[in-house]
Amino acid sequence: MAKKQEKEVSIEQTLWDSANKLRGTVEPSEYKHVVLGLIFLKFASDKFEERRKELIAEGKEKYLDMVEFYTMKNVFYLPEISRWSYLIENAKQDDIALKIDTALFTVEKNNPSLKGALPDNYYSRLSLDVSKLASLIDTINNIDTLKDKQQDIVGRVYEYFLSKFALAEGKGKGEFYTPKSIVNLITEMLEPYKGKIYDPACGSGGMFVQSVKFIEAHHGNTKDISIYGQEMTSTTYKLAKMNLAIRGISANLGDIAENTFTKDQHKDLKADFIMANPPFNQKQWRADNELLDDPRWAGYDVPPTGNANYAWILNIVSKLSENGVAGFLLANGALSGGGDEYKIRRKLIENRLVEAIVVLPRNLFYTTDISVTLWIINKNKKARVVEQNGAVKNYRNRTEEILFMDLRQMGIPFEKKYTQFSDADIKKITETYHNWQQVNYEESYQNTPEFCYSAIIDEIEKKDFSLVPSKYIEFINRDENVNFDEKMTELQGAFYELLKSEEASKQELLAVFKELGYEIKL
Repeated sequence: MAKKQEKEVSIEQTLWDSANKLRGTVEPSEYKHVVLGLIFLKFASDKFEERRKELIAEGKEKYLDMVEFYTMKNVFYLPEISRWSYLIENAKQDDIALKIDTALFTVEKNNPSLKGALPDNYYSRLSLDVSKLASLIDTINNIDTLKDKQQDIVGRVYEYFLSKFALAEGKGKGEFYTPKSIVNLITEMLEPYKGKIYDPACGSGGMFVQSVKFIEAHHGNTKDISIYGQEMTSTTYKLAKMNLAIRGISANLGDIAENTFTKDQHKDLKADFIMANPPFNQKQWRADNELLDDPRWAGYDVPPTGNANYAWILNIVSKLSENGVAGFLLANGALSGGGDEYKIRRKLIENRLVEAIVVLPRNLFYTTDISVTLWIINKNKKARVVEQNGAVKNYRNRTEEILFMDLRQMGIPFEKKYTQFSDADIKKITETYHNWQQVNYEESYQNTPEFCYSAIIDEIEKKDFSLVPSKYIEFINRDENVNFDEKMTELQGAFYELLKSEEASKQELLAVFKELGYEIKL
């Protein structure tokens, strides 16, 4: 008899099972930080050893300890006490936590691009159980971090661990690693080939990682972009720096973790591409008398204190270059809010800045199940010819139009209760958007019921500047041709079988109690 094939367990689940053994010696909310520091060391060591073998194969043994021969390939040079092999040898020693801290400190000291990125004396402070920490190290040791160079391992693990603590860490606020398929969609729509890229709420840096992957996949030059970002949470700021540095991606994330509104670290920035997933419906983001004269609101009303959605929009608009384009996520409430939000939204539309509004399916995020919207803001919707990575794009004048898209019927199941976009979904969405932008678009784009509609500004004005896609996209009433008698007959039969089955189960249960001497008389 053939041996039953064992189900392959994902890296994330394996790490979770191992980290869960730390329970009792460390708070569950710390698991992800414990794991990610070690994952970083393993990943950095694997790349170091890979490069070391290359040098030996090339007959360059005398250069094995020259830092430049590693950094030229975007690989960190690791002194012996920072290497994973050293930690494995000492994993069961009582001072292993100190050795991990020393390894991280030494890596950061020897690699300026990691300044402020790695945990500082973190493992020693936690007083971890040595045997449990050794078990976690052993688990990570079995992971080949270089097996698939396209996989964002740090990001994947971070996203997974956050999903385990969604309730404890801010459900509904959007403060997490943005799922890969959403980042892919935004990147494919904006096509950030060249220029300055900015994310005002950069989290763990996923937007930047995917931008670089996009450029590489389309045979562009990653040296043609420069990256700017800001992140308020210190631990996430460190993770972003770690996530980018390990891939050799240079970025200016500000000197320290800071609030984008109260401590803007990129005041004079004019970005060509902005991609962001700021916290949804952020409350009390400023005091009532704070930031009233901020230049980012110039020409608009001051965003209300009770919800930061429109503060994020105006921050983004203020950072765009004259041809800049932005793609960012907001809760659906921003599409039709009243008061000051209405005034700002109306002005954005009147200023011809809104290019597309795209409603996404539910359950795309680990930490909230709400449906959210992707906004596309474009500072230049006029006709122009642009050369992009060797191809010429002939844009038509779209100043009097806004494209609405509804993607709620798209997506495929992911990890049972979640949804993600398939490659085919992303191709269909982005082709629709790009075709709509082009000259002679009538040949390749058409309004499609329950999917997309190109509305002129006059239509939007008549609907009082609402940006809710369902007010414009045609929806088919499938109930019009339903045969009511036929449907009720079907339901009658189904309920008959259900009730008959329930009665049989009831009789069986009564018989069991009667045999036991505890008859139930109804």
